[in-house]
Amino acid sequence: MITRRHLIRSIGGLSALGVSTAAYGVGVEPVLRLRVTRYHPTPRQWPADFPLKIAAIADIHACDPWMSLERIEGIVDRTNALNADLIVLLGDYVAGLHHVTRFIPSHEWARVLARLKAPLGVHAVMGNHDYWDDRTVQQAGHGPTIAHRALEAAGIPVYENDVVRLTKNGRPFWLAGLGDQLAYYPARRFGRVHRLGADDLGATLAKITDDTPVILLAHEPNIAPLVPARVALQLSGHTHGGQVRLLGWSPAVSPKNGLRLAYGHFRLKCDLIVSGGLGCSIMPLRFGVPPEIVEVTLGRSGLVVS
Repeated sequence: MITRRHLIRSIGGLSALGVSTAAYGVGVEPVLRLRVTRYHPTPRQWPADFPLKIAAIADIHACDPWMSLERIEGIVDRTNALNADLIVLLGDYVAGLHHVTRFIPSHEWARVLARLKAPLGVHAVMGNHDYWDDRTVQQAGHGPTIAHRALEAAGIPVYENDVVRLTKNGRPFWLAGLGDQLAYYPARRFGRVHRLGADDLGATLAKITDDTPVILLAHEPNIAPLVPARVALQLSGHTHGGQVRLLGWSPAVSPKNGLRLAYGHFRLKCDLIVSGGLGCSIMPLRFGVPPEIVEVTLGRSGLVVS
């Protein structure tokens, strides 16, 4: 029999659990935790005897107090310590929150990201918030964004429907960067654009001039079902893993084309890896999906620890 005392104790316990869970989700996981998540996919299109290590950073959302310059400096140091062959930045550098004490100007966080170092360079694409935060770009209906210009001024190339051919130990491959798929969502209210995104997958891949392997950078993962088998690997962010992830389920990420591309490794026509990212959007909350740097190892280069 449930007595009044038992009921009060149960309600008190649930309340304490709720408060502690909320405190963890706001004050611990999104701010104090940082992990490296490692993948060793084996895309059909990537030569098994061609080892390549990639470090991927997604969804920084620079702002105080949640993603300060000091915290970005720590992420840069941790990323450099991975000794990757190349580093890719997957978009959403500007704040995605209104609950902040300071919006960090683009030139400040770009100057910190300029400390990233890798033998094959640091390469970037834009995210939706980088477009949405730029009122001038939204009114004009075209870029480049403030974030784009800040990164390039800091020496980091930004790709919008463009490609670059890279070589490691005499082995070439292509790195392709897609324009953001939700770039002009706010611009519809100005009536000056007739498209939602800045992406052009066909035109991007048409710039590839030989049959060497291709890695695609695309901020949103939703393009993946349309990516042809010509591409070995797609790297994406955007979802933050849902920010709240319960027993492998991200309720905030809705299915697209029957697929819930929320987080992790997927095998479609090409392999897809979706990073849980680093910062927060809408609310400064993470639960079950700590901020992460993603390390991807292609080809044979020893065991990978998850």
